[in-house]
Amino acid sequence: MPRTNAARTLLLALPAALLLACSSEPPDTHPDKPVTQRREAFKAMLRSTEPMGTMLKDRRFDADRFASLADQLAAARETPWKHFGADTNYPPTKARPAVWEKPDEFERRRSEFISATDRLLAAAAARSEDQARSALAAVQDSCKACHKDFRR
Repeated sequence: MPRTNAARTLLLALPAALLLACSSEPPDTHPDKPVTQRREAFKAMLRSTEPMGTMLKDRRFDADRFASLADQLAAARETPWKHFGADTNYPPTKARPAVWEKPDEFERRRSEFISATDRLLAAAAARSEDQARSALAAVQDSCKACHKDFRR
């Protein structure tokens, strides 16, 4: 019995729909949506650091553009932390319980990140590709260290 186009489409679409249904994460149900807000804040910081990394990787350092991106990162760097309140450890968070169990350590990592971004701003102001490379690596290392301890 020949299959109709509609039946074929359904057979092809069904596995994709099932995968999406199984892999979707729960919505952020908190009235203030702190998990969503901190994710967006981290994404905003990535929109600054990723182009800086690409610029340095491709050896196309543009001091003006780098400084502008460093300023954007500095403007966004404080935003996510305020969304880690005591009542924000719920799905869909990717934060580990250690964020709330070890607040002093979490604060230390945040402070290290802020210091690293200060060094990045200084490197950008110096307009030195070598300094920029080193300073961006320190920012990235700060992010990785925090993720290692505090992110799933």
